Amino acid sequence: MIKNAENIIVGISIGDLNGIGSEVVLKTFEDSRMLELCTPVIFANVKTLSFVKKSFESTSMLHGIDRLDQIVIGKINVLNVWHEVVDINYGVNDEKIGEYAIKSFVAATKALKEGQIDVLVTAPINKYNIQSESFKFPGHTDYLDQELEGNALMLMVQDNLRIGLLTDHIPLNEVASHLAEELIRKKIETVRQSLVKDFSINKPKIAVLGLNPHCGDGGVIGKEDDTIVKPALKKIFEKGTLVFGPFAADGFFGSNQFEKYDAVIASYHDQGLIPFKTLSFGKGVNYTAGLDKIRTSPDHGTAFDIAGKGIADFNSFKEAVYLAIDIFNSRNAYDEISQKPLKIKEK
Repeated sequence: MIKNAENIIVGISIGDLNGIGSEVVLKTFEDSRMLELCTPVIFANVKTLSFVKKSFESTSMLHGIDRLDQIVIGKINVLNVWHEVVDINYGVNDEKIGEYAIKSFVAATKALKEGQIDVLVTAPINKYNIQSESFKFPGHTDYLDQELEGNALMLMVQDNLRIGLLTDHIPLNEVASHLAEELIRKKIETVRQSLVKDFSINKPKIAVLGLNPHCGDGGVIGKEDDTIVKPALKKIFEKGTLVFGPFAADGFFGSNQFEKYDAVIASYHDQGLIPFKTLSFGKGVNYTAGLDKIRTSPDHGTAFDIAGKGIADFNSFKEAVYLAIDIFNSRNAYDEISQKPLKIKEK
C-alpha cells in the first residue's frame, strides 16, 4: 500500500544531547513544509527538547505523547522515552547522556521492528559514552544488524554518488585478513539488491576499489588484489552481476571514474569515506543497506566543538530524512510491481 506523504512516520533517535543532534533535528522541522512530506516522531522527552528549543530560539512546535498510538499526523511528535530532568552540558562527553542516547535508539529500533514507524533516522551518538553492560556495540549499524533481518552494510549516499564498504569499523592492520571471496560476494550482492529495490536501478553497475596501492602492481605491493579480489569479481561477473574492477583507488575519484557507476565499493573505511566526505560533506547521508527496514543518518558526528552555539548545519540531517522517505517509496513501488502477475497477451 502506498501511503500518503504526510502519513509516512519518520522515527528519530535523538543521539547525544550534548552534541548537535537535537539542534539539527529541530532546525530540520522548523520548515513547516517538511510536515507535508512526513510525520516525525522524536524518541526523547518533550521537556528535554523544550529546553533545547529555547537554547536555539527554535520555532518548532512540539507535541508530547506517551504512546505511539497517540501520534498526530502533521505535528512534530515527541515520544516520552524518559520523564526525569536531564542535565545537558553542550560539548561535554558524559556517560549519563550516552545512556539517554541509547534509550532513545533502542526504543526507536523496537518501534521500527514492530512497524509502528515506517523509517528511522538516527542523530549522531558518541561511540565512547554509549558503552555499557547492556549495550556493547561500536555504533548504530551493528545493533541494527542484530535486531533486524538482513546483512547490514554502510552505504554513503549523495545524489548519484554511492559508496559502500567491504570492511568498516576495524583497524587498518586487520583489513587484509578480513578480505575473502565470500565476504566480497555477500557485500556486492547486498549493494546490488539495494540499488534495485531502494534506488530503482534495474541493471546497476558496481565498481570495486583495490586494497593495495595500484592494486598491488602485479604483486609487488601486495598480492591480495590478484589472489582474492580479482578472482572473486570474475566469478560474480560471470553470474550476471555488472561488477568491475578492482580499480586503483588513488586516481578513481580524481579522474571522475565514479560517475560511470551506480555504486562504488571500497575495501576499508577511510578509502571510501575520505573521498565521499570531500565530494559531499554537509549533504551526504549514511544509509544502512541490506536490512528489511530503513535507517539513515547524517554524515557527521556529535561535533562537540560547536554544540550549543546554534551554528550547526542541518542539511545532512534533512537529506537523511529525504532519503529515508525516497527509499520507503521505492521499496513500496518495487513490492507492488513484484506482486503483480505477469500478463501475457494472447495472439
